[in-house]
Amino acid sequence: MINGFIIIDKPAGITSHDVVSRVRRIAGTRRVGHTGTLDPFATGVLPVAVNDGTKAIPYLDEGIKCYEALMQLGIATDTLDITGKVVSERDYSSVTQNRVLDAFAHFSGTISQIPPMYSAIKQGGQPLYKLARQGQQVERAARQVEIQLLELLLFSPQFVSLRVTCSRGTYVRTLADDIGEMLGCGACLKELRRIASGPFLLKNAITLELFEEIVRDGHIENYCITPQAAIGHLTDLQLNEIGLSKVLHGRSPEWGEIDYQSSNSEEISSLVRLSRDRELIAVAEYQKRADVPPKITLKRVFKTA
Repeated sequence: MINGFIIIDKPAGITSHDVVSRVRRIAGTRRVGHTGTLDPFATGVLPVAVNDGTKAIPYLDEGIKCYEALMQLGIATDTLDITGKVVSERDYSSVTQNRVLDAFAHFSGTISQIPPMYSAIKQGGQPLYKLARQGQQVERAARQVEIQLLELLLFSPQFVSLRVTCSRGTYVRTLADDIGEMLGCGACLKELRRIASGPFLLKNAITLELFEEIVRDGHIENYCITPQAAIGHLTDLQLNEIGLSKVLHGRSPEWGEIDYQSSNSEEISSLVRLSRDRELIAVAEYQKRADVPPKITLKRVFKTA
């Protein structure tokens, strides 16, 4: 049985939910979910959780994303990408590489973004993209996002290839549109490829076709990231026998039932992994207290008696 995360290299032309549906069919289980939706035209890293992997989704550290994108200058569309309806065409002949670099500098660091109408954000209980398809435009509140790195890969008269490292919730389509407006010619995304989502990297991704092949051949363990590894950013605390017995029965352990000798309590994260012999048993909340032992409160149990 598959228990953990598979990094799928999503192809263009299908939704993230389409990927989940195919993984469900191939893996023979309904317990499948994904993190970090990719637009249908986008490709690249889509982490897919299978069976017990779904329990770990809330505890993943996917705050930082990395994309490679291709902007087309001179064209603006209603979806902000090449799949949309063209709403304006402008001359781009005056755009130089130095002007592009100046725009990149302007949009680096903490910036304000207005989410696109063609997005899954809900307003009044309705996804914005459904309202957009009905021809509606609604006010959207601006959001603060972090552009950690905006790197020019290639400049040609009409196309700009770039790499962006950014915070979760950043819309690269909006970034391209904003850069195009600053350049005075408009722009849209022609290609978008996610190369990293937190600890999930493109170099470890597989296609849906390869996934089906390795499941059929019984070699899935070589490509499956365990829940323990997926949330490896959390401090790992080892349970003793008494603590293990408690957690297996759904009870929070006492601090004295944890092998804390190997851990520096000053550096323990607010959420921790509770393990035994390298096996993930549960995720718990760690609360340091003055003059009394720390408190451990169970959040999610991965293994029961």
